[in-house]
Amino acid sequence: MPTPEVEWLTLPDLVEILGEPLGRVHRLFDEQHLVGSRRHGALAVPALFVKDAQPLGSLRGTIIVLKDAGFSDDEVIDWLLAEEESIGRSPIAALRDGHKSEVRRIARTLA
Repeated sequence: MPTPEVEWLTLPDLVEILGEPLGRVHRLFDEQHLVGSRRHGALAVPALFVKDAQPLGSLRGTIIVLKDAGFSDDEVIDWLLAEEESIGRSPIAALRDGHKSEVRRIARTLA
């Protein structure tokens, strides 16, 4: 389960940070560049999923692998934020550090 200190970005936050209209932000969800949750009310994404005013580039393929394994949006988010013993940190931290192949290899074993 994600830790409470995770910062969440709502759709208005994403519109501002990404500099994109709301319709384009919705397409980022539809095209699986981002995955969100309504666990706190309004649809929101962990701020860690955005880097340099864009969705984290390596996130989309990882989301697709996890969704193909049957994960719900909340389960995708929880897995990305939780510590992963085999890599010694959270998968999102590894993705942010450029370790896409390692994260996806582990994600594929979850199917």
